[in-house]
Amino acid sequence: MTERIDMEAADTAMVESEQDSRRSADSSERAYNTIRQLLVEFKLKPDARLNEVQLSRSLGVSRTPIREALNRLASEGFVSLTPNRGFFVRSLSTEGLIDLYELRSIIECAAFRLMCERAVDADIGRLTAYWASIVDGYQDNPPDEILAKDEGFHLLIAELSGNPELVNQLAAINARIRFIRRIQIERTHDPRQVSSHSEIVAAAVRRDAERGMKLLRDHIEMSVSATQDALKDALLKVYTAPDPAAPARGRRRVKGS
Repeated sequence: MTERIDMEAADTAMVESEQDSRRSADSSERAYNTIRQLLVEFKLKPDARLNEVQLSRSLGVSRTPIREALNRLASEGFVSLTPNRGFFVRSLSTEGLIDLYELRSIIECAAFRLMCERAVDADIGRLTAYWASIVDGYQDNPPDEILAKDEGFHLLIAELSGNPELVNQLAAINARIRFIRRIQIERTHDPRQVSSHSEIVAAAVRRDAERGMKLLRDHIEMSVSATQDALKDALLKVYTAPDPAAPARGRRRVKGS
């Protein structure tokens, strides 16, 4: 009898533990989505410190899901983590941006050349199939999905190069420019990017390394220009927006109010 009670208590504890884990995961996901949206909409100012206590109160969750969400956002490049100081909103700055895009161009061109030299026909078929599966309605997708599919396309080329270090380096660059690219896609997505992808695939099928590398350089330069314009618009939006805490001007104060 005692053994049966002990087993029932253990089962109950296990169920409650699983429920707590699900609730924690749900809270973390909700915190992540909410904070990310605030960042994308520039409702959190660049370089501002993120107060975990305030976020916890405003979102109605404990600090643990907030910390989990912020760590995830830091890994994606949306916020930065300074040891002993906490999390901060990413700066909106062109500083270092061109250098990263130049490095991205070098890595992707090298990957394309090696892919043409090393990949078997079935590998090239993977690239063709991947693009064919996403090209229809590509621009009609939400910005996050466009960005994920675009990164997937370029990472696949790096993978097909046969050099895993190129994949690692490109993934690291993507993490550092993802926030800025997300701003650019939110603002506008150049239809030429779609045709550019199609031409890159065609060059891969022909194993035309020189043509493919030129297309990639032009493709990335196009992204740089669009990103710089989007960044200027974002800065204007952030720093010219009225401060909701500031008193309204031109309003006559009524005596006794």
